[in-house]
Amino acid sequence: MPAPGLRVPAALALEASTVSTPRIPLLALNTLSPQHQAQIAAVYDLHYAPTPNDRTQAIATQGGRFRAVLTIGSTGLSAQEMEAMPAIELVCALGAGYENIALDAARARGIAVANGAGTNDDCVADHAFGLLIAIVRGLRPLDRLCREGVWRDAIGLPPNVSGKRLGIFGLGTIGQKIARRAAGFDMQIGYHNRNPKDGVPHQYFGSLRELAEWCDVLVCATPGGPATRHAVNAEILDAIGPLGYLVNIARGSVVDTEALAEAIELIQITWLGCPSAAAWKQ
Repeated sequence: MPAPGLRVPAALALEASTVSTPRIPLLALNTLSPQHQAQIAAVYDLHYAPTPNDRTQAIATQGGRFRAVLTIGSTGLSAQEMEAMPAIELVCALGAGYENIALDAARARGIAVANGAGTNDDCVADHAFGLLIAIVRGLRPLDRLCREGVWRDAIGLPPNVSGKRLGIFGLGTIGQKIARRAAGFDMQIGYHNRNPKDGVPHQYFGSLRELAEWCDVLVCATPGGPATRHAVNAEILDAIGPLGYLVNIARGSVVDTEALAEAIELIQITWLGCPSAAAWKQ
């Protein structure tokens, strides 16, 4: 029954009460747990194609019947794939990201595109701050050393998180949630966006390099895509310095992987001269 005050169109009421309608054919391209597959299959005619081969085969052989597609930003949906599915009306990104969905092609076809903005904000902010604490305090290597029987006197003391300067690259909803968590650790907070945000008390830096030079910990919470590809490059890593920390909860494309590998190798060489510190920095 509808909630009091809500009216249900007569046609919809008739369909719900007297007509057994076929379930909408849905193609799922992203990885789903068995439980989530069962939930979706209870409502839709689900075709699960999480691998590239499954995906190609499903679109080539059954593309004409799918009316909806479930994907994620990194998996996306191309214009060519949309063209091979003439009946699709809806593309849903399971999460906030949608950078690899061909939006122009969808608009041209009148295909609705939806995402789950805000769904994972708290989880991602929690995870980011968990990574921040773990990397600054050296929790993983310290745990390993403890299990190996290495005692405190042989290990250099890790630095505090409290009082550190936190730089946030991308002060959107998640970035602001990370900042609120950092406030509980008395961290100074700075950020870099394309433009300053109104009503934000944190220090704004006009360039990512300026932010990287200022902060002790740089957290990347910016959207992915061409505009931010390799934004954290050798120049930025050099500005962070060998005593700085980088936490990336944005797309992997934001960080230049080759530059990061070279920076890590250089830091490891630097730490070879300091055995006690090297023990927990590994």
